[in-house]
Order: sequence, then structure tokens, then C-alpha cells
Amino acid sequence: MLRQAVELGASDLIISAGYPVMMQRWGALEPLPGSAVLSPLDSRRLAESFLNPALHERFTRDLELDTRHYLPGIGHFRVNLFIQRGHWGAVVRVIPLHIPLPSEIGLPAHTVEKLLGFKRGLLLVTGPTGAGKSTTIASLLEQLNQVGPARHIITIEDPIEFIFEPRHAVIDQREVGVDTKTYARGLRGALRQMPHVIFVGEMRDLTSMSMALSAAETGNLVISTMATQSAAQTVTRIIDSFPPHQQPQIRAQLALTLRAVVSQILLPRLDGQGRVAAREILFATQAVQNLVRDDKVHQIPNVISTSLREDMVSMDDALAELVDRSLVDFEVAYPHFADSEKRAALQKRVYRTASLKGHE
Repeated sequence: MLRQAVELGASDLIISAGYPVMMQRWGALEPLPGSAVLSPLDSRRLAESFLNPALHERFTRDLELDTRHYLPGIGHFRVNLFIQRGHWGAVVRVIPLHIPLPSEIGLPAHTVEKLLGFKRGLLLVTGPTGAGKSTTIASLLEQLNQVGPARHIITIEDPIEFIFEPRHAVIDQREVGVDTKTYARGLRGALRQMPHVIFVGEMRDLTSMSMALSAAETGNLVISTMATQSAAQTVTRIIDSFPPHQQPQIRAQLALTLRAVVSQILLPRLDGQGRVAAREILFATQAVQNLVRDDKVHQIPNVISTSLREDMVSMDDALAELVDRSLVDFEVAYPHFADSEKRAALQKRVYRTASLKGHE
């Protein structure tokens, strides 16, 4: 089943009683070819096949479990087990063996150079679930691994996804629940392990956010993810996670430490061959730092739109570029625009081009 998913280019599998095994491929959900409808016993047996006795005990105790699975020569798999209406189920994310470089996933070389040029501070990659955040960060870490001076990279993940083969870098990958008790403890320990780069799988709560900010403040480059939709929303989410009396201090801390936010979504390609990322890119210039410090985060989109020289890109411009390059259909990009005027201008351009082609 896992081998078939990899061969077909699926990104996820869903194992749930009452349905065939479902696969997500290129953003669409469809049955895995040849899969019959699963009985409760079938779904339990499939879910159980990911568990050793210790994991089985943890799952039956907690009724939730994140783990990973490896098939030599095929791929790594991130597995979430759950129970619904008393029946066992699982969702499996396919993690390819090959870690792409930034150029392979559409990140421009000048942007990558700028992102990886930071020696300290906070670099965030954000987006909804399934937006390819892990792949983008893995590609940046692999670039550090392959190019430039040797660095010590520490990752704290739940669970570990991409497995790195050390080249120029020393890479220590720690899994929450296996190699460290919590994100916060792993981060605290990483500060004593002579890191150059720390990757925290997700800034998911106040404690991990606070630790990540402190780590970035003490002279490390901290890379992490958040399930937010834009750079401005990311900044707001971090600040609002703290009690009101702490927020002025957090705004000041974030203004000092934030280096960049890459917010992305994945859209199906026009040619039907997979998906392509649209990315909003924010760099924390002096103007952005002042907005964060002065609680004027709502003005960040305006700064992004007017800072092309600073290599910033708004989501609307990223979407328009994908449509202009015929990588994404306008109708697919349409719901993701924030600026209705930009969307209308692009719509006129697209329909005018289509009309001219029709006359030819």
C-alpha cells in the first residue's frame, strides 16, 4: 500500500473504517486503486501494523499517536493514529527519500541566499496543513548541509520527517517523546549543544514560542513553522499567544529577532503534473521592525507590496506570476487573492489573452 502510494505520487493516505484506503494526490482525494472498503477489523489491522509493543501501549493509553515508519528504498512516512466512533484509523504522510534543494521547489536563488545568510534570529515558514512547509524547510537545511562552511544543525521534531545524510554539516535530529520529552526541553537542551542552526518542528504553544524567541535572541538561527496564512497573521498569532501584560515585551523581542517569514500555499498545476507553491515573502526590515514594535502589524501587507527591491513578494503577486507563467489556472488562484483590484486586473489580462488566442 505504501509502495503504491509512492509510485502514484500520493502525498497522504487515509485509513478509515467504512471507506477504501483514500489517497491525496496533487490536492485531490481519491481511492487507492484496488482498495476495497475497509471493515473495522481491516482498518485496525492496517493501523496496528505501524506499532511495536511500546507504541501500542502508548496509543491505547492516549488514544492519539504520532510516529514514523521507514521502508528501505521506498520512503519515510509520518503516521498519525486515532480512534473514531470506536474504530482505529490512521493518516499517513509520504516523506520522500530525496530531499529537494530550494531550486527544485521554486525558491529563487537570491531569496535563498538572503534567507540562509542570517546567522541569528528567527526564520518562519508558515501555511495551512499540507502546504509543504516541512519540504521547504528541509530544502533550506539541505542547502546548508551541502554548501558553505560546516555548521552544527539541531532539529527537534514530532516526529522526525526528512532524514538528512551529513555532508558539510553535523546534523543531530531529536524526536519529541523518543529523544527528548517536550519541544521546550529539547530547545533548552539545544542551547547548550553549541548549535549554529536550530530547527523546531512547530511553534505550537506559548512555552515553545517563548523558548524559540529566547534562543533566537541569544545568537542562534532558529527555524520553525506555524499553521498561519500570512506574515501579518503569523506575527499577530505569536503576540496574541502571550498574556496581555507580556505583549509589549514580546513585540519588542519579536521586532529584534524576526528575520523573515515565508508563507505558502500549494496549488494544482495547470498541466496536471503535481502542485506548485505560491509564496509570500517578508523580510524584517527596519520598517517592519517598527510596525511590530509599535503594534501596527496590520500595515505589514502594505510594506510587502511596496518592497520589491528588498526581495519581498506579496501572495497576490506570487499568484499572478504563476498564472502569467501558465503554471496555475486563474480559477484555481482566484479564491486566494486578498486584493480584489489586483485580482480583477489579472482576470482582464487572462481573458484578453484567451480571447486573442481564440481569434487566432
